[in-house]
Amino acid sequence: MARVTWTDPALESLKVIFEYIAEDSFVYAERVVTNILNAPKKLGAFPLCGRVVPEFQDENIRELIYGSYRIIYQIRQDTCYVVAVIHGSRDILIHLKPGEWDIT
Repeated sequence: MARVTWTDPALESLKVIFEYIAEDSFVYAERVVTNILNAPKKLGAFPLCGRVVPEFQDENIRELIYGSYRIIYQIRQDTCYVVAVIHGSRDILIHLKPGEWDIT
């Protein structure tokens, strides 16, 4: 059984997503962020269920998709660290650099 841990940068991304969507609909913003928060819960039982992030080609860097968002996580020993939530239209290579993830 793996643990799922949200990193500060991933939680900050959720805050930004919430604020952006809430400009049009507070209710929809709550729904989207809640569903994104719930999506990684299955990683506890199935840490390899996400696909390998194609841009990184590392078996330990994976993603879940929720709507238009990519939930990026890294597997380290028995923990899945959610390191980022990024809109699918963004260039992940510009916005994420695995060497800079502070998850130790």
